[in-house]
Amino acid sequence: MHRLLTGDQRLVIDTARRFAEAEILPAAAAIDRDNRFPRELYRGLADLGLFGIGLAEDKGGAGMDAATACLVMEEIARCSGAVGNAFAIPVEAARFLAEHGGAVHQALVPGVLAGDVIVATAATEPDFGSDVAGLRTQAVRDGDDYVITGTKAWVTFGEIAHVVLVFAKTDPQAGQRGLSCIMVETDRPGISRGKAEELLGMHGLAECGLSFDGVRVPVANRLGPENGAFKMAMANFNFSRLMMASMALGMAQAGLEDALAYSQSRIQFGAPIASFQAVQFMLADMSTDISAARLLIQHAARLMDAGHEIAREAAEAKLFATDMANRAISNALQIHGGNGYSRAYRVERLYRDVRLSQIYEGTNQIQRLIIARQLARAHG
Repeated sequence: MHRLLTGDQRLVIDTARRFAEAEILPAAAAIDRDNRFPRELYRGLADLGLFGIGLAEDKGGAGMDAATACLVMEEIARCSGAVGNAFAIPVEAARFLAEHGGAVHQALVPGVLAGDVIVATAATEPDFGSDVAGLRTQAVRDGDDYVITGTKAWVTFGEIAHVVLVFAKTDPQAGQRGLSCIMVETDRPGISRGKAEELLGMHGLAECGLSFDGVRVPVANRLGPENGAFKMAMANFNFSRLMMASMALGMAQAGLEDALAYSQSRIQFGAPIASFQAVQFMLADMSTDISAARLLIQHAARLMDAGHEIAREAAEAKLFATDMANRAISNALQIHGGNGYSRAYRVERLYRDVRLSQIYEGTNQIQRLIIARQLARAHG
């Protein structure tokens, strides 16, 4: 893949790799152990200009394409899935604010790109995740304001965000056609943060629930048209699913590298276990699946960059890459044997971190529904 890139692409990807290997990788175990948001690494990624990688130059970004953003994500997640997850949020937020926001939102973009303004998205609720039409948080119009009431769950960066993009019902009778997205500054009265979530993996992302008790927000804070958030969110999902697929791919690549190195140094029955056909076949399958996932992601990203609709292709890339990564890292742990079950080895953390990828940005069961519906629409 690297041999087919332009000089500019190679430069930004090499920059990301050097930073990831020099700064992120040495800190990854401590981030996981201490469950601490890596603010200095977050700032470092911003200083390199990487938060603007998916944003046009005339909007303050780096002017790179989605294909390059996915390759950069792969490099970061290869050294830490959690930092890769943290990287995705400002990249996606900057795009969303720039594409759908008004003047109040556009003014925030430079701060997001610089790492000064931390944005969170609040869509999921305690009883509603994939069922977006069932969300109960409401935003009731009162003159020039919305009054927001409801509870959101699993808000990544919820503990530290300066602003939150809240998906709420502005027309409760209209299902998904009654959703709006409203930017809420977290210092407004009526907002309370729940306790930090204790998660299996992906530690250090300051995740918590948020409650809104009659929070008053100007109508100008709404992104896009009233009741138009579902369509905006679905369009944004295409890019975010490619980023999550790339995050899983980076972790799978790390698992392969660790398994290969371990198998070459681990001696059993008088020989390195890499000489045993059973291990060789596992490594071969991991390498093949990783290459296939990378091609699926890059194909979808390049279609997106060319202006094509990619709902099916993005879902296929996310489905295949995340299922593959879970399988590959499970095999990498197996190759490590009992040592793979120890936190002394990175593969244990990879095993926990990668599990989220099959749930995040639409579960893989939802991806299968999307793919099937797109096929039916194309051939119906």
